[in-house]
Amino acid sequence: MKIVIESIDQCICDAIINGSYVPKHMINNKLVDKPWVDWSKIENNKAQYDCMAKKIITSILNVDEFFKVSQCTSTKEMLDILGVTHEAPQM
Repeated sequence: MKIVIESIDQCICDAIINGSYVPKHMINNKLVDKPWVDWSKIENNKAQYDCMAKKIITSILNVDEFFKVSQCTSTKEMLDILGVTHEAPQM
């Protein structure tokens, strides 16, 4: 699975390792999630990497595995439930 994901885009691997990307901004000296409608094209593209990873992973699961992860909100959460390690790739 790692080879397939890396061959598509290394940023997908980053999303798996580090979790979903959610743009933030400062309001009253506090860092908060930026509303989706205010995301830039670049921020939206970065957020899509986790969605791509979820699509790739769910496409190779059997029905029982899919049922276990169908309510997950991130790839990282899916892999934790499936018991798959998601460490940084070694170079």
